[in-house]
Formats: sequence, structure tokens, C-alpha cells
Amino acid sequence: MNTKLIAKNPTARHNYEIIDTYETGIVLSGTEIKSIRLGKVNLKDSYAQILAGECFVYGMHISPYEHGNIFNKDPLRKRKLLLHKNEIFKLIGQVTQKGYALIPLEIYFKGSIVKLQLAVAKGKKLYDKREDLKKKDANKQILQGLRDKNL
Repeated sequence: MNTKLIAKNPTARHNYEIIDTYETGIVLSGTEIKSIRLGKVNLKDSYAQILAGECFVYGMHISPYEHGNIFNKDPLRKRKLLLHKNEIFKLIGQVTQKGYALIPLEIYFKGSIVKLQLAVAKGKKLYDKREDLKKKDANKQILQGLRDKNL
């Protein structure tokens, strides 16, 4: 099916080690969909939690639709994620372990439906972040050296 990326969480892969990912649906209002189509969504400080057997995402900022009026919703309200019951049970088992969290990675259109990629992630320590930056820099220098030899 045709997918179109809307927004990514820029700090997720830097601050967390991704263990597992899930594709979820999300409950939105009409003006929120229109605002998402314009690309006015931010996942930077967002996270998800499971409450009473349902999964919700917090901190996902969807700007109010410019041409909407009384139908605009609160930009930072909690939004329900649509998952199967067995997936929720699996997530509960993974998140109860020490140091694991549910982090939204990206939001995208799959056909005409908005989907959110949710990750079970473990927080990185500062030295892990430094190691990742060193590896990334080394790979960049290797690629640059290969490009220089080909010219």
C-alpha cells in the first residue's frame, strides 16, 4: 500500500534503543486530520502509556486547523491508539520491565488512513549516545574517503 511520511520523532533513535515496533491506528477528529494533511504535527516530546487496557499517546502536538472554528481540539490532548488486545497484553509485558518505554517514532499516511509507528524502547546512557555518534562519524568519513577515491 502507498505510504507517505508526515513527521518523525527526531530524538527517539538518539535517546532510545529500539527493541520492537508496532503499527497503530489513531483516533482523530476531522480538523486534526486536515491539520495533519498540511504537515502540522510534532512528535518530539511525545510518549505512550497503557491505561485500563487501552493505549494512549501524550504530548503529540497537532496544530489547530487554521480554517476550523469551534471544532478545533486541544493541540496536546491525549489520543487513543488502536491496537489489538493481544498486542496490548504483549506491550504491557514489555513495558513493565525496568527502563522500557513506549515511544512514537513516526506518523504517516497508509493509503488515506493515518498510522503511527510505536516503539518499545530502552533509554540509552550518555556513553551509549557518544558511542553511536563516534560510529556515525567514522562511517561518514569512510564514505567520504571512498567518494574521494572514485573521483
